[in-house]
Formats: sequence, C-alpha cells, structure tokens
Amino acid sequence: MFRRLIILIFTLLPVIKCYNLPNPSVATSVSRRSLLTKSLLPLALPLSLPFLPSPALASGGATAGKYTTIPIAKRRYYGRVQQSIHEYILLGPSIVKGDVGSEKLKSFFDPEGIVVVEGLSFSKEGRKSCLKKADGGCKGEEIRDSKINDMRTSMYLLGNAFRFNQQKAPENLPTVKAARSFFKLTLDVLDKEIGKKNPDVKKMQKAYLDGLEGLNVYLDLVELPPIESGNYDREFERGVGSSARIT
Repeated sequence: MFRRLIILIFTLLPVIKCYNLPNPSVATSVSRRSLLTKSLLPLALPLSLPFLPSPALASGGATAGKYTTIPIAKRRYYGRVQQSIHEYILLGPSIVKGDVGSEKLKSFFDPEGIVVVEGLSFSKEGRKSCLKKADGGCKGEEIRDSKINDMRTSMYLLGNAFRFNQQKAPENLPTVKAARSFFKLTLDVLDKEIGKKNPDVKKMQKAYLDGLEGLNVYLDLVELPPIESGNYDREFERGVGSSARIT
C-alpha cells in the first residue's frame, strides 16, 4: 500500500508547477491534486522510513570498525599477547644477570619453541577431510615458530584491529606505531645480540628495560593492564578466547 502511495505522490508533484496557469479549470484541478498530495504525504513517509538505507556502523572486513573487529580481535589475540608479555617478563632475571645462555632465553628465541598451528588428526572412519591415504588415519602437519616471532605477530594483529575505518594504513595507527617501536628498540636488538657468539650484555639490558616502558605505551592503547599491574604474573592460553574481556 505504501508503495502505491509513494508512486502516486511523486507522480503528482510535477503538477504543482501548474499553479500559475490562467485556466481556472486547470487551477482548480491543481488545487485538488495538491490537496491530495499534502494529505497523503504525511501518511506515506512513516511507512517508507523503515525501508530507507541505514548508516553503516562498521567498515567490514579485516579492518572493520569498533562495532565488530575490536571485540573479535580481543578474543583472538588477547591470550597470545598476554602470554607473550608473561614470557618476556620472565627473561628479566637472566638478562639482568647477564646469563645469555639461560633456558628462558633459549626457549624464547627457539625457532620451533611453540606450536602456532596444530596438526589435525583424522580417524580412519572420519577420513572425509583427509587427503592422505593411511590405514590408521592421518594427521595434518603442525606449524611451529619462536615465541619472539609470535609476540611480534600477535601484537601487530591486535594493534591493527584498533581502527575505526579501513582507509587508514596500518603504519599510521597509534597501536601499530607503538608495537613497531617496541620491535625495533627491543625485540630486534635482543634477537640480533642473542645470535652473536659474544652478545653485548649491556646493550641487551638497556633494550630490555626500554622495552618495559614501550610495552606500557602499547598496552594502554590496546586496553590491557600495564606491566606493573601484576596481570602477567600467570600464564595465558594462546588460543581464541570465549570473551573479549580480560580474564
């Protein structure tokens, strides 16, 4: 019904231009039609409002706005980022003592230190998703990486999600800038020195302490507690969480 009213209104609107015609019959017709238009317009508009396009609340995609991407990114990366910070804090005693051969440091820089993608196992009966032929089932290959690389990746991905439009380049986001500053001033220095035969302990100590300050800048931007809060004294699950809240 409302559709017919809308069509009728826009069909009659051009007739209003005829108000100045000298012909009395035309003027009378116009008056009647304009009266009809004015009477129907208030009735038709409320019916059409629900069908008008609504403003977008998010940009969509991997760089969507605050209504979708940020909560999803928190569930996906909060655990990984917090666990990385927990492991980074554990490096402190070894670096302060100058013990560059400690197990904590070796574990943090081990290129196969953690599993970032688990290998999926398939039973013989449920081999629909498995392309390999095996009598006892098959298993997808797992992917491993170092803890330092996972820290870089998770901090970048979480920081890149804190955007309010998809037009801004990641390099211009305050969160990504803070993450990359930490990478450059701390992680890159530690990574380079630990690979040397004779690491510069003083350089590593300075980089580590600077990193604590840089991390606090980043944590504030991604809505996580600061280093000194005690939040990172425990371990965290690296997997996707069930809630965007800090647990």
